Formats: sequence, structure tokens, C-alpha cells
Amino acid sequence: MLGAGGERMKICVYGPGAIGGHLAARLAQGAAVSGAEVSLVARGATLAAIRDRGLIVRVADGDIRCRPRAAERAEELGPQDAVVVTTKVPALPGVAAGIGPLLREDTTVAFVVNGIPWWYFDRDPSPSGGPRDGRRVPEADPGDAVRRAVGVARTLGGVIYSASNVAEPGVIEVSSRTSKLILGEPDGTRSDRAVALAAAFKAGGLPCSVSPDIRTEMWGKLLNNLSNGPVCLLTRRHMQATFADPVVREAALRAVHEGLAIAAAHGRPVPGDPADRINLSAGLAHKPSILQDLEAGRPMEIDSLFAAPLRLAREAGVPTPMLSLLVALAMQAAEGAGLYPAGG
Repeated sequence: MLGAGGERMKICVYGPGAIGGHLAARLAQGAAVSGAEVSLVARGATLAAIRDRGLIVRVADGDIRCRPRAAERAEELGPQDAVVVTTKVPALPGVAAGIGPLLREDTTVAFVVNGIPWWYFDRDPSPSGGPRDGRRVPEADPGDAVRRAVGVARTLGGVIYSASNVAEPGVIEVSSRTSKLILGEPDGTRSDRAVALAAAFKAGGLPCSVSPDIRTEMWGKLLNNLSNGPVCLLTRRHMQATFADPVVREAALRAVHEGLAIAAAHGRPVPGDPADRINLSAGLAHKPSILQDLEAGRPMEIDSLFAAPLRLAREAGVPTPMLSLLVALAMQAAEGAGLYPAGG
């Protein structure tokens, strides 16, 4: 797999936390097949651990151990063919400030993040897309920092299903037996760059597809976030324990139905049985990432995961009594922990 000038394809993962670490390890594991040259932008204890002993990812069929090049500053790595951004949304302004040295005009930047993405209304091929083209999502990119630094032309969307957590710096545990990554162009085309990046992940054993409708894929993942994130924040327990209570389970199911109505009102009906989503979550002894952030004292993705969908609901006139209640309580929990500003 060749990059610019016929050289090995250079791929940098920006932010090797739970998800980024898993993705980086898959890319590194497949490098012998794909020919990709994999690197990371990391900091602090994570950077020190990866430099000292490499990156370790514990998956169902054994450990993945690799030693990708790791740097604190993008300047140390230079221009890349592709950058995979996996930081939490509150960290994106920092990414915008630091990503420049990794970028050429033709560098692909895949944003594998939760919630409504900053580019959601750009290059939308659906009938409702044209009149809304270029609309901003301030919850995901306040001040347009990412838009200015990266631009829509370089951007790919990404959705990841992987129940992962950081066991210690440089060590990732993946509790789901299967994981998958979905990539997609904002305009729905099946581009060479999306296909090439997907092939690099598949070479490392991670199922990865290119979707013609990445926004619907994002809504599918967001429905999971909306159903399990707020309730687990309130219970402070993993999903299996939380959903053992039938009353909580029913509340989450109502939240899924309301989320489906929001997605459909914005031209993205999501297929599947809502109860299946709850059943899948109920089988995992895994804490959602937003609860992991609360427990670790990290900034939380309240705005992009919860506030943005509710704003879209109000714009479309979709009633969301259960979601609004759960999100309001989740916001109070985050405010009480000092991880979200009072009053949103």
C-alpha cells in the first residue's frame, strides 16, 4: 500500500487512548501486509509507556504488542498520508492547534469520534443536505478551530464499535469479543482514500467497511451512547449491572425510540430493533467511555453526545421527554464532579 511519491503509506494516530490505542495496534499489526508506516502523537504517561515497552492491546484472542513510533509533537513525525483522530471531542481544539505539521494538501484525516461531528452538515448528498450545507455544529467544534485547521476536503467520518478501556498507560483492554470500524466520505462516495485506509485496518485483523451513508452509521452509534451513557453516569455502574433493573431498561428503551425519531426527522432513519440495542449493551460488563471520563476526572463529551442531539430534536419539533430528563440529570452529575460548566 503506497502513499505519496510511491513510498510506504504513512498513517498517524492522534490520541492513543482506549480507542486510539486499539486502532494503532491494529494498523501496526497489519503493517507487514499493508506496508503502512504507523506512528502516534501521544503525551505524558502514555507516551512514556509506549516508548519504554511499546503498546499492548489485550483482545479476546490474545495480546497485540507493537512498537509504533511515538512522538509528543507532530513536528517530530512530519507530513502523513492519513491521520486518524481518536481524541475525545473536548480535546479537539488542542488537536487543531497541533495537527498542522502532519498535513499536506492531500492528507486524509479520519475523525473517529463520538456524537454529532463538526462536519455533519457539510457535503451531505441527501435531499435535505443542500440547504444546510456548511451549517456549524458548535458543540463539536467551538470557534471553528478544527474546520480551519483541517478543512472539510481532507475529512473522513468514522464510527467505531469497540468496548475498550485503558488498564494503565500504554495498555488497552478490549472487552467486546468483536470490534468493527466504519469509514465514510461526507458526500457518500466510495473514494480511493477511504478504501485504502480501510484496507490498512483490515490487514491488522479489524473488520472495517466503507459506508455510503456515514451519517446514518453515526446515528446508529449515537443511539447506543444516548441509551447507555446517561443512565450509567447516574448509576456509576457498568452496563450489565445498570440494565439488570427492568425500570432502567425501560427508560433506556424509551430514550432509544426518541433518538430514532430525531434521526428520522433529520433524514436518517436507522434500521433495526431498538430492543436489540439495549440487549446488546445489557450483555457487556463495560463502562461507557463517558463514565470512564467521569471516574478519571477527565473533560466529558456532554455537548457533542447529548446536547447536540437534543438541539437537533428541538429544531425538528421532536418531543424527547425521557432523553431530556436523563441528559439533564447526567449534566448535573458532570457539574457536581466539576467536569462540566454549571448551566451547560
